[in-house]
Amino acid sequence: MRWRLFATLAEAAGDTEVAVDVEPGATVGDAFDALLDAHPDLEGEVLDEDGDLYDHVRLLHEGQDPFAEADGFDTAVEDGDELALFPPVSGG
Repeated sequence: MRWRLFATLAEAAGDTEVAVDVEPGATVGDAFDALLDAHPDLEGEVLDEDGDLYDHVRLLHEGQDPFAEADGFDTAVEDGDELALFPPVSGG
């Protein structure tokens, strides 16, 4: 399973792409937990004080928002899927 990380999240993890191992039948939540286990510095960047994903952090699975298009953290993932995390983005 491959995660793509952007901006401050890539800085916290030390790379823009991170591979994590998950068991067959895993979910987005399992892959997310594996990412945080491998890169604990990300936790403060993506989770609020209740341990929930910050509203301003975007998580994508295969280019789709699993919270809008599927079952959120319970969305099934397959080997080779791409997940991505985006911090807040602003510009002008």
